[in-house]
Formats: sequence, C-alpha cells, structure tokens
Amino acid sequence: MSARTRRTFLKLSVAACLGAVGMESFGAPEGLEPIVDRLASDPRRPQYHLLPARNWMNDPNGPIYFSGKYHMFFQYNPAGPLWGNMSWNHAISNDMIHWRHEPVAFTMTPGGPDAAGCFSGTTILGSHNGKPRVYAIYTGVIKDELHETIRNEGLRESQCLAWSEDSQLRSWNKCQQPVIPNPPSGMQITGFRDPSVWKQGEDYLMVVGSGIQETGGCVLLYRSKNLKDWEYLHPLVQGTWSGIAGSNPVGTGEMWECPDLFALDGKHVLIYSTMGKVFWQSGSFDLVTLKFRPEKSGVIDLDAFYAPKTQLDSQGRRILWGWIPERRSQQEIVKAGWSGMMSLPRVLHLDKDGMLRMEMLPEISALRRNPLQREASQNQFVQTLPRATGELLCAADGASDLKLRISVGDHTLMDLSYLAATQSWMADGKPVALPSVDLPKAHAFFDGSVVELVLNERISYTKRFYYPGGVAPDISVHLTGAGARLDAWEISPISEDRLTSIASA
Repeated sequence: MSARTRRTFLKLSVAACLGAVGMESFGAPEGLEPIVDRLASDPRRPQYHLLPARNWMNDPNGPIYFSGKYHMFFQYNPAGPLWGNMSWNHAISNDMIHWRHEPVAFTMTPGGPDAAGCFSGTTILGSHNGKPRVYAIYTGVIKDELHETIRNEGLRESQCLAWSEDSQLRSWNKCQQPVIPNPPSGMQITGFRDPSVWKQGEDYLMVVGSGIQETGGCVLLYRSKNLKDWEYLHPLVQGTWSGIAGSNPVGTGEMWECPDLFALDGKHVLIYSTMGKVFWQSGSFDLVTLKFRPEKSGVIDLDAFYAPKTQLDSQGRRILWGWIPERRSQQEIVKAGWSGMMSLPRVLHLDKDGMLRMEMLPEISALRRNPLQREASQNQFVQTLPRATGELLCAADGASDLKLRISVGDHTLMDLSYLAATQSWMADGKPVALPSVDLPKAHAFFDGSVVELVLNERISYTKRFYYPGGVAPDISVHLTGAGARLDAWEISPISEDRLTSIASA
C-alpha cells in the first residue's frame, strides 16, 4: 500500500471499524453488500481488465511466473469498496490476459507486525530443502503513534517476509517478526515501504521507498544472503523536494513510493511513484559499489496510472503492471460496490539512447473479434466503438499534422494533436515531452470506463470516464491528417459476467 491518496479512503471506509482482525471476521455492513447481478450488469466495469469480483483494489504486488502460471497479487479490501483492511488478493493466468480469481493469499495477523495492514511488496523465487519456494517481502503496518513512519497517521512500517511452497501459491506462512523492523537510524525519513527484491550474484538486494524530511524522496538499498538478515547500505538515489509544505509527503515529492529497479537492454531502469505520477530513470548500476547513476528520465503515464510493478514473463520480457484508480466520488464507489482495476500488461524496452519504450502486450490481439467499419473522406476518418469497448490503432507518415479527438457523447474524452513541424505531440492542450524521432502512432484500448492509450510507444495516457444509466455509450473517434491510417476492432470479454474470472485461466 502506498500514498495517502489511497489511505484517505480509510476514514470513510465501511470496514474501518474492523481494525486488525482475522479473515473470519470480515463482512460488509448490512445494506452495503453489493448485489452480484448489479455488479455483473454494470457497464462501467471493464470486460477484459483484471479486477476482483467486488470491493476495493489498488497496487499490483509481486507478479510472478511460477510453475507454468502467472500469479498476480494486489492490494485488496475484503470487506468493502473503499480503502481498508489491506490484504494481498490473488489471481492466476496462463497468458496474462485471462484470469481466474483465487482466495485472498494472506491478510493481517492480530498481534503481528502487519496487524494494521499488509501493504505493498514483491515476490521472488527461491528454494528450501530442495523444494521451490516463493517468498513475498512486503510492508507490514501496526498502530504506533510514538514511532510512526507515516506522518500524522500513527502507523509504523516495517518490512516483513512470507513464503509459500504450494504450486498454486494459495497457502502462505509468515515470519513472526519483521526482517527489517526499523528504517535506518539517524535519518528523518518521511516513509518506509514497498520493498522490491532481486538476486544479484550470491546476494539479494532490496530497494525500499522512502524520503528525507525537507530534502526529497529517495530509495534505500539493502543487502542480504538469506532474505531474513538485511544490511542497510546507502540511498540508491536521492530526489529533490518541491519545497511545498504539506501534510502528505508523497504529494510534495518529499517521499517516493513503489520503487522498482531492474536490468533492461544493457542498462538499469528505476521506476518510482510520487506527486501523483510515475517516473522512470535509466542509467548505469555499478555492481561493485552498488551505486545507480541516472542518465535519462521521464514520466510513464499522464493521468490515471500509479504504483506500478514489473516482472519477467516466460519469454524473459520485462512486463509492467499498474493500478488504475477511480476518478469518482466515494459515494459513487460505495454505490457501485467496486473500485480500481489492473492496467493491461505492457512490454518495456530501452532505445540505444536509453529512452524508455513501451507497448501493450502483443498477445492482447487474440481478443480482437470483428474489425470495425469506419467512415472516410479526404484525410478524415470517423470511427465508432460500440458500447465504450474496443481497440483503436492510428498512425501517419509524419509529413503532415495529425489531430485525434475521442468523445463520449457530447464530452471530449481526449484531444490529441501531432505537429509535423516540431515532431511533437499535444494532449488536451498540453505539450507531451517525447523524443522527436518517431512517426506518429497512437494505440488505445477502451473498456467500459477506462481508456489506456500509448503514444509512439513512449508514454501512456490512461483516463477514466463515467456516464449515467445501465447502457454504455458509443465512443466516437475523429482522425484528421494527410497520410493517416485508422483501424479498430471489437474486443472479446474475458468472462461472461464482467466479473473477470474464468475456469480456463
């Protein structure tokens, strides 16, 4: 779990009064239990994104390919559609597209180091007595106003360890004590959470999201031989505080969360979340000094995408997942009975100049159903995506300006322009910082109440949209530009009832 943008839901959560209790105590208050038929028929629920059958979800946690299956864990409230009772929910897949819901993997242990929440973390494959074992390293939280690490929240964070030898990763055991009980001494930290672990030679390395008061967010680096005994080394990288005073250090850049460091195409990439955005840095990681030197940087998404996590798939590709939050009121969320979804999987690469590239997982094209017909006249295309669902691909030769307007009814959802003279993009009237070397290309997926769009395989623009009633409206697409091309497809759902759980996953 991460930013206060999520924790603020706690005060109004229908389950906040439950506190640190066992799973057997979870239950929604009378009158708020979502009706399955209503959930299944809600047109705003996506048809091919991963989300639980009901209730609140946020950060992806520890996605891993294990025993021939993809496992996704994520932050989850078993008791209601608002933030609270943070647990690790679980889904399983053959292809990262079709998913089957599993029982909650693990939740808060009364009296344990995670009694107030099992926050975000990672998984890593290991072994024990010759048997494969998957370890989960996550942030446990307890109520402790005297030693709080989350400012003004009365909560103390520590790094905890759990493991499973079950081939389906359904059964988990926990260490009774934190493996890193406290942040480094002598530091005025602004947070201490979201560990990410990898194997480097004979050692395990771990980065933890943190920050230093009135200095800026940072990432802390640890080392271990056995995943249980950890040595603090140094800040891997240090950011700069915005100088804006505020009660939420994440909102001012005084705290970085959900760090992830990984090797990619001859370099290393660091991803972290702060100030409502996800940032990336690429550069060199010295395997002797264990210092990271950033060389290039950028933003991953322009709007509703946060707290991402990466994994390697069965082909060795680096896959990026992110949390897509809601953009509606808490009252509307409670009425709907669900909140949040997982992004579609994205494949990451680095250019030879160290700039990050991303594309939607190519295998998603297997969900294409029917090519959609469009209206076309001289340098103009009009496309309709029925019932707010479908895939869109537009491109041009780069010699002329390009204008792409996407509308829901009378409301403009996205207004994108490519300026040939400067080889640059504008999104809703704002310039998008991209290298000026690629031909214009936009690839978008629409799903009930969300659109994920990738520009030039360089940056994404994820946006939510809502509408009244029980019928999803059509999406209207207008594309103008010489040399432009436009293709669109219907997309097949991954379940029959919008609850995104199928037996064949």
